[in-house]
Parts: sequence; structure tokens; C-alpha cells
Amino acid sequence: MTASDLPDDGFLRTERIVKRFDDVVAVDHVSISVKRGEIFALLGSSGCGKSTLLRMLAGFETPTSGRVILNGVDIAALPPYERPINMMFQSYALFPHLSVWDNIAFGLKREGMARAQLNERVDEMLNLVQLADFARRKPHQLSGGQQQRVALARSLAKKPQLLLLDEPLGALDKKLRERTQFELVNIIESVGVTCVMVTHDQEEAMTMASRIAVMSKGQVLQVGTPKEIYEYPNCRFVADFIGNINLFDGRLSVDEADRCEVTTAEGVLHVGHGITGAVGMALSVAVRPEKIHIAKARPAGVTRNLFTGTVREIAYLGSYSTYVIDMANGHRVKVTNTNATREGGEGGDITWGDAVYFWWDGAAPVVLTQ
Repeated sequence: MTASDLPDDGFLRTERIVKRFDDVVAVDHVSISVKRGEIFALLGSSGCGKSTLLRMLAGFETPTSGRVILNGVDIAALPPYERPINMMFQSYALFPHLSVWDNIAFGLKREGMARAQLNERVDEMLNLVQLADFARRKPHQLSGGQQQRVALARSLAKKPQLLLLDEPLGALDKKLRERTQFELVNIIESVGVTCVMVTHDQEEAMTMASRIAVMSKGQVLQVGTPKEIYEYPNCRFVADFIGNINLFDGRLSVDEADRCEVTTAEGVLHVGHGITGAVGMALSVAVRPEKIHIAKARPAGVTRNLFTGTVREIAYLGSYSTYVIDMANGHRVKVTNTNATREGGEGGDITWGDAVYFWWDGAAPVVLTQ
């Protein structure tokens, strides 16, 4: 089978790749598979190994063991300049003494591209990132977002098979970062290049990536779409790392095909599906704050997953409000409600110190066994 016959879902693969620095294992037997044309995010906190993994893809670090396969070719032993890969760094690494046009043309000139073809390619990249009117400016004459687009244009000019992004929006302020996320995705998708990005920003990964690999201590804990990672975390770390979560620790007391019950210090929690576990086993039940209802009056007809507590904190954040509730045993629960009107959401009349009821339905929780 030739490289062109390979399935798109295995365009880039790492096979049990390991990187050790003396006695420290930075990347621990990681195997991932990236589809042709997708934006794939490596997400984790500082020191989790995501940047080391990216550097091994780029060729800046040599794996201790394992393989890196790109389009059917093992590239693990190739130096960076022989790989059909370009990397865009967080600092952008633009040449301050060169114009925007010359920054984009730099790599093409070094390759010896013919002048006519080079001019055409640079102009194409300038139009792609909507900077044709800024071609003669120097980097210091551009905004942060414009510099980021120049760096992207330079990375795409050589038409790499794989684009690597290292914290691509980390140097931008929050407002500009949010706007640039969509611009960056649109540019990458219009070119059709396969992209692997590293970020510690959950929102950035959820917005930009088609799939996410959550990393911790050098290992990949879960790979999935943003919805899969958020709605169906496979372990306590992923549930707690992505977004906000309420965790209730307990033991499995009932397990049937269509439901299970977990006995916790806060009460019995009902879940609308079975888990085929052993009765008595320790586990956790995770409930997202936005899936919990809150009211001052006892809700009619609700008999399961209904609890009481006292409101200790309220944060009004414009589009939504967050309530922190203390239960009788000291356990704290976070509830988030959308402010659909100026008066707020269903908890609009709730204030500090109020005794409240809160509840969720059986489909809301996720049971975590690790």
C-alpha cells in the first residue's frame, strides 16, 4: 500500500513514543492517531509532556523509544529540516528587520523557489490572512493579532503536510484571543492542512480543535471530540480538568441495566443507566454545575437527586450566575444558571444566606470508576 492509499484517520501516528530526560519520563508510551485535515489539540497543565511531544513531532527532540509515522513514513529519525512539517511558536519568531512580505518569503527564498512562483505564493498567503495592505510594514508596526497571522502565513507558505502550533494564541489578550480563535480555524481549514496544537487553555482547545487529547504526567488520559471530553470524561482527572464539576464520592449500592444508585455522605444519588460494576465498589459521581436546578421552594414532583443547602457565594457573570451552596455536612456544590432575562434565571430571587433546594435528573451525572 502506498502512502496515498493510507486511510485519512491514520495520517499522523505516534506509536508508544517515550521521552526520558535522565530519570524523568516526560512522555510515557503515548500512542495517538490524527486524521488527515483535522485540528488536533494536546491539552494539559504545565509539565504534562504536551510540549515535549510536539517537539518530537517537529524533530527538535529525539524519542527515547517509539515511532512517529506521517503519511506512512517513519520520520522519528529525520532532522527537522527534512520533515514536511512547519511549526508556529508562541512568540511568532518574526524577523524584526524584515517586512511582512519578506518574513513570509524567507523560507521560500532559502529553498531557492523561482522568483515568479515565490511572488505568487507570498501574495496568496497575504490574501489568505487578509494582510495584503500591510505587506511592507515591519512586525513592530502590527498588532498582536496581525503578527500572529503573519507567523501563520509564513508557516503555511511552504505547504507543509503537518502544521504544529505551540500555544498559538498565548501572547494575545483575552478579547483578541477569542476573536482570533475563529479566524485561525477558518484559515487552517481553508488550506486543508493537518494541524496539531498545544495549549493549556481549555476554552481554546474546545473552540479550535475537532478532537482533543487530555494529558497528565506524560500520558494521554482521554482522546475525543470537545463534546465527548466534556460530557463523558473517562476519569476523575479529565472531569475535574475540563470546565467546572461537582464530585460526590461514594459506593455503588444498586446496579441494574437501566439505573444505578451510589450511596454518598451527601445522600443517595440516582443515575439513569447501569455501569456493570460490583456492588460496594468505590466510585465518584460527577455533575456539571449547569445541569443542576436551584430554587427556594421545594420543587413539585421531584423525589430523586433532591438536596438542600445554604447559599454562601453568588457570582453574577452577565450571561450566567454561579451559586456556591454549602450542604449540611460541609460539602460544597456549585450551580450555574443562564440569565435568560434581566431578572436572571430560575434562581433570580435567591440571595446570600438563603436556604435552597437543588436537584438534577438521572441523565445529568457521569459515574467515574477511576
